[in-house]
Amino acid sequence: MSGFLLILSAPSGGGKTTIARALLERRADLGFSISATTRPARGGERDGVDYHFLSTEDFLERVTAGDFLESAEYGGHLYGTLESEVDRVLAEGRHVVLDIEVQGADQIRQRRDDVVSIFILPPSAEVLLSRLKRRGADDREALSRRLIQADTELQQAATYDYVVVNDDLDEAVAAVERIIESEGRRSPRRADLTETIDTLRAALAIKASELES
Repeated sequence: MSGFLLILSAPSGGGKTTIARALLERRADLGFSISATTRPARGGERDGVDYHFLSTEDFLERVTAGDFLESAEYGGHLYGTLESEVDRVLAEGRHVVLDIEVQGADQIRQRRDDVVSIFILPPSAEVLLSRLKRRGADDREALSRRLIQADTELQQAATYDYVVVNDDLDEAVAAVERIIESEGRRSPRRADLTETIDTLRAALAIKASELES
């Protein structure tokens, strides 16, 4: 089977990075495309392992040079997928795991056909807010902005090939694995997906408003 690009997207705190890491630990047929970013490294993150950490100037120069398959601004910082990273993983005979935001995912899906896109959905607004709070890096205003951004991203969830609810991590990882195994077939859509997303968006708006008050 030819290699394909496996896109995982989610709101901040949705768990896409945790799921990506679990998949990479379990499966030898997957390789990770290390994204580039202008944001500062968080505790324990290593350059060239978790991200390629670039200055804004270097990042923009590489955009102009055409080095990126996609790039986007998120949370005040630039993120992008280096085409060389994707080519490296595909050349190894593995599928490429892309842990990216919705803006970048849309760019790739418009440019390439060898893509399987999965949106990781949090089970509720309460759970998402709890996950963000556990990080301890944001004040109330920043948390409110993240929830508002999450609402914007949820509007794009139904455009993905698949949606996986990350209520239980093991179950979510298993669901993504099933998609990988059957990537040539489109799994059935959740019949109540639109209602589920609308309910979650309404709850996020309430939580954001409470944080601002």
